[in-house]
Amino acid sequence: MITVLPEPSPTLVALFVTLPLLVAGALPALVYRAERRLRRTEARARRTAWRTALAAAAWMAVTGAIAASGQLSFERTPPTGMLIFPVVGALGLGIGLSGIGRRLAALPVATLVALQAFRLPLELAMHQAYVEGLMPVQMSYSGRNLDIVTGASALLLAPLVARGLAPRWAVSAWNAMGIVLLANVLVIAALSTPTALRAFHDAPAMVWVTRFPFVWLPAVLVVTAIYGHVVVFRALARESRRESARVSDPITA
Repeated sequence: MITVLPEPSPTLVALFVTLPLLVAGALPALVYRAERRLRRTEARARRTAWRTALAAAAWMAVTGAIAASGQLSFERTPPTGMLIFPVVGALGLGIGLSGIGRRLAALPVATLVALQAFRLPLELAMHQAYVEGLMPVQMSYSGRNLDIVTGASALLLAPLVARGLAPRWAVSAWNAMGIVLLANVLVIAALSTPTALRAFHDAPAMVWVTRFPFVWLPAVLVVTAIYGHVVVFRALARESRRESARVSDPITA
């Protein structure tokens, strides 16, 4: 059975174009800043940032084109829409654990915490998608999705970290909370799809993310949330190693 969705408002469409573009555009800017903090040359930093920007643009173009062509669907056999979950998870973890993630871990922890603040406007936009009948209630903060807490708390925590007022354990706890809340919403999303996995039967089924431009919610925004959490842990570990080095050898450290 094909799920028929209402026409989204121009405002909602604009939100799901603008926010992914801003978040994807932040990655090459952060990579450039990280390269400079690692004392790379200006030319090398620019090359790496441009390559990152081209890769991000290509990913958005490909995923947008696939969604616009109707190739993603939870109602096909097999349901091609289910590919979203493993692909998004693998890409987010892959970026976080890659050389790009290692570079980003050189950034101030406050910057990396602040990156996750995009989840506040995202959750507001998702709630509007529920109001317009595109998304089931359990995927919004009116239902079972509490991920807005991550975005709001990032705005509060980042300045405290920047001023040295937040201990490392607090950042680790916040990061772990963000991972749990993200995992929660991903599980709810999978259980809301019109497949054999469906456990939530609130209408409509979770199919809107297979449409353009809403495909960029998982393809860009969820990927960013995943690699962002991985990089925060890498940055905390990097800081811990540097402090250990200073304690063990204060002269050379």
